[in-house]
Amino acid sequence: MTLTLTVSDEVRALAPGFTHVAIEAHELVNGPSTEASSALLDDAARRLAVRLDGRAPHEDPHMVAWREVYTAFGSKPSRTRNSAEALAKRALPDAGLPRINLLVDLYNAISVAHLIPVGGEDTDRIQGGMILERAVGDEEFVTAAGGEEVVEHPDAGEVVWRDAVGVTCRRWNWRQGPRTRLTEQSTSAVFLLESLAPMPVADVEAAGAELAELLQKFSPGARITVHAPA
Repeated sequence: MTLTLTVSDEVRALAPGFTHVAIEAHELVNGPSTEASSALLDDAARRLAVRLDGRAPHEDPHMVAWREVYTAFGSKPSRTRNSAEALAKRALPDAGLPRINLLVDLYNAISVAHLIPVGGEDTDRIQGGMILERAVGDEEFVTAAGGEEVVEHPDAGEVVWRDAVGVTCRRWNWRQGPRTRLTEQSTSAVFLLESLAPMPVADVEAAGAELAELLQKFSPGARITVHAPA
């Protein structure tokens, strides 16, 4: 893998059932949301409704596991939801899911349909490798508030993704920083699908395979590699 992804021993101890599938993609084509990507999001919302069968997203066993892990590192899961639960809550009402850009629409559709956190990072903007670890508390997370750039610091013990420059995503998969997010100009990316027990590893692999197929469909010339679960 061109980009090194490391999960710290502390995180493995906190969540022994954690598995992630990484998809590396180059020569992608991105741009504004399209009718086709919008249709995928609508279909994902329908698939989610069937999966939940009347339950609230937080009642799903996979989301219960994420809430337990969030609580374990000191986060309040009802206030700072994992990305899949947050998207699922938006998918069910009539308002539906946000349309961001083509690539983000694709991975959001997979996240909602499979009820699994999925993230995408622009590998051209990542400095060095990426590591999932528990923060000390002095790391920098550059975000925006009121149209201005703001530097935040994660809580001590919070699980974060970071590269050599700083935190790229706070509270595991709660909030991504703008520095490495996928924009309409992005052509290279790594997509991360993250799961906890009791979700079977085969289900994570199936979600990854579906995302890789969509990426190939919408970027026919792209070079895509699906890495084994880790």
